[in-house]
Amino acid sequence: MKQNRLTKHFILLRLLAALLGIVAVIMIPALVMAAAGGETAMIRALALPVLITAAAAVPCFLSLRNKKLNLNAGDGYFLVFATWVLASFLGAVPFYLSGSGISFTDSLFESACAFATTGGTTIGNIEALPRSLLLWRSAAHWFGGMGIVLISVALMPLLGVGGFQLIKAEAPGPEKEKITPKVAVTAKLLWLAYSVLTVLLFVLYLAGGMNWFDALCHSFTTMASGGVSTRNRGIAYFNSPFIDVVSTIFMLLAGLNFNLYYRLLQGKLRDFIDNTEAKAYLLIFLVSTAIIALSLIPVYGAPGTAFRYASCQAASILSTTGAAIVNYENWPGIARMVLFGLMFVGGCSSSTAGGIKVIRHVVLWKQMDNELRRTVYPRGVFSVQLNRRVGRKDVVYGVAGFVFLYFTVIMIVTFLTAASGVDVFSSFSAALSITGNVGIGFGAIGPLHNYGGFTDPIKWLFSCTMIAGRLEMWTVFVLFRPEYWRR
Repeated sequence: MKQNRLTKHFILLRLLAALLGIVAVIMIPALVMAAAGGETAMIRALALPVLITAAAAVPCFLSLRNKKLNLNAGDGYFLVFATWVLASFLGAVPFYLSGSGISFTDSLFESACAFATTGGTTIGNIEALPRSLLLWRSAAHWFGGMGIVLISVALMPLLGVGGFQLIKAEAPGPEKEKITPKVAVTAKLLWLAYSVLTVLLFVLYLAGGMNWFDALCHSFTTMASGGVSTRNRGIAYFNSPFIDVVSTIFMLLAGLNFNLYYRLLQGKLRDFIDNTEAKAYLLIFLVSTAIIALSLIPVYGAPGTAFRYASCQAASILSTTGAAIVNYENWPGIARMVLFGLMFVGGCSSSTAGGIKVIRHVVLWKQMDNELRRTVYPRGVFSVQLNRRVGRKDVVYGVAGFVFLYFTVIMIVTFLTAASGVDVFSSFSAALSITGNVGIGFGAIGPLHNYGGFTDPIKWLFSCTMIAGRLEMWTVFVLFRPEYWRR
């Protein structure tokens, strides 16, 4: 038994090395750009992790091809967590060796931001970075958006490994759904939808006046709900109503449940119309945009301009993209309060967005309503209905547990950040933004600031919190349970 357990652990480590090989593949386009552009420092910075990772990944991949291993939930949690952590360290190497003077702590923070699609940064002058590094940063966001592990699941049949436990551990949301009987087919379909939307966005950005490099990088980060840019001023640099509108639409699309796109391709429009979470998500966006726009009309004069800024900024924070097109800290108090409230929401489940997720708010709202009704009708039987169907009771318990853990993490991060000398409001805003993978916020992390002013220990704390937030807490914290290691 002990020997079998050691054998399985050894196979899991080889599988982990094979998964990290995908990170090396992601770096290749940036390496090619560095070579084509004569960026000597970046050639070394990218070639080193590519060669080292490939040297470990290829033999492990080949050795596992004839192995049969069915993953249980615990194996999935370990592989996803370990992949995200090691990918963040591996992704930090190009930043650190780029010759741009980025410390290792800041390099790790940038890498963790990318794979967690947080969109924050510690770098003041983005435009001074080598183009190949900007491409790597954007590509890491894009792959982190749908999930390194999710694309790996499509390759799992080559290794004879069951993949649903990986999707279950990585996919954001309280319920994981296989839209097709075979999980590899599910992963490929989700990636197909993700890729098609990215290509369409790239074309639209080109039509809006961006050059091909800006269009490529911004399409990567917009669809990933990452929000980082190749420009110091972000999307605001282009000063284009067309680009703002396109960005708003695709930020919202990125925040929708990607399973719905598959339903639409099947012609099942009713599934989209009946989807409780999608309707709540769009309603929150519309109401928020209306309130902000009305408050901005006296500021900008023109209702069109007010609506443009209100809709784009609301979509950015609701979808946790975190792009800032204007200094919203100068907006009226009610507009800032709405944006601050959106940081508590997040996108839909099974999307690239972070945050608590709309579906959890819906479940708790419906449960609250049921409890109020129960006070009037003590003998009544009430249930939570989602998508015109009665939901499972244990979903409510899971959602309540998640929300409690989520805010506990925020409170701990707020306390530790404030203890480092940061004011309380900025500490809370940063903790909320980092945990929800939003990227921007208020105070010290407002639209005119970044994370460079925080101390190194706090940046390490933020990096860990981003990964935990991206993996929706359970995948990370279950590994700290003694029962997990005694199973």
